[in-house]
Amino acid sequence: MSSCKKEEVILRKVVWIQGPVIIGAGPSGLAAAACLHKNGVPSLILEKSDCIASLWQHKTYDRLKLHLPKRFCQLPLMGFPSNFPKYPTKQQFISYMESYAAHFSIKPNFKQTVQTAQFDNLSGFWTVQTQDKDYISPWLIVATGENAEPVIPEISGMDKFKGRIIHTSLYKSASEFRNHKVLVVGCGNSGMEVSLDLCRHKAIPHMVVRNTVHVLPREMFGMSTFGIAMALLKWLPITLVDKLLLLVANFTLGNTDRLGLRRPKTGPLQLKNVTGKTPVLDVGALSQIKWGKIKIMEAVKEITRDGVKFVDGQEKEFDSIILATGYKSNVPSWLKGSEFFTKDGMPKSPFPNSWKGENGLYTVGFTRRGLLGTASDALKIAQDIAQHWKSIKSPNSHVILFGKI
Repeated sequence: MSSCKKEEVILRKVVWIQGPVIIGAGPSGLAAAACLHKNGVPSLILEKSDCIASLWQHKTYDRLKLHLPKRFCQLPLMGFPSNFPKYPTKQQFISYMESYAAHFSIKPNFKQTVQTAQFDNLSGFWTVQTQDKDYISPWLIVATGENAEPVIPEISGMDKFKGRIIHTSLYKSASEFRNHKVLVVGCGNSGMEVSLDLCRHKAIPHMVVRNTVHVLPREMFGMSTFGIAMALLKWLPITLVDKLLLLVANFTLGNTDRLGLRRPKTGPLQLKNVTGKTPVLDVGALSQIKWGKIKIMEAVKEITRDGVKFVDGQEKEFDSIILATGYKSNVPSWLKGSEFFTKDGMPKSPFPNSWKGENGLYTVGFTRRGLLGTASDALKIAQDIAQHWKSIKSPNSHVILFGKI
């Protein structure tokens, strides 16, 4: 009896979407959907998690507050409640996102992990493939942002360490590290805040400072440092604004180089524009460093069973290691056939021209300018799509079953 290989028929749902498909239900995706809604354009958000703003809900620590005043962090068309404090807490920001989604009738399709998204030159449409459906649309809006996936560095000996190693995306509170000797790898805003949190819960934090870093006071003369910078940039060149910021920072904070926090040669605003590296806005960690409560360490050479060897020859024992090593874009892993993004998942065209690509491709939340950039992108995208979408005669969204061999 001859063996015969049977062909397996796989049924997949193919869903036609009249308006744009938006990838990501974070602040960027919500802002894009709200602006489209305001312009009378329907849209569909695909979100791999089970909620909106999943980074905020699942991957942030409890003590987190907005580093900038709320007026610089609100999404377009709807501001924060007036009774919220100047720097809203994590829970307040999440409640704002939920109210925002409800106000604009935004209902994402949750637990839809995008495997590929690709433009079909023959049909002129985008096909977005998730684990169980194909979505087809004239437009694709990439809203997964700059912070989609944790960056986990490869450090020699990580597998030998007998203690706990976690990324800050899994860190919630220092209460679980009480009396622990903890190494925090990274000195950005997250590294500083986690180290401060550890201090306040009677842990013993050591913080790795591998590169140069700008530390600025969160407020100057009772006003937001960021707000002062934005106001000055309307009248003065960025190089002069940087000099003024550093002059005040050195006066109020002192010479951070003496603490092991060497400043870059490039000013804080220029550095942010060129590399996306955000200056640290101090909320109390610097005083703990001055008092020796947070100890500054040089780069890690190797992790051992009981601790860490550093490049300067020191070796110390630790109970836990927390990786405050940031996040990265995940766009290259699923967007296919487009040369709009770099290999690092950022638009090749810098702000303010990073919001629009080819063949109906748009991006929101990749400006390296936080939620201010998100609002700017979302408004531009909605206006651009609104000019075209009504001319496309499409049936109402419907589901078709296709058999694939």
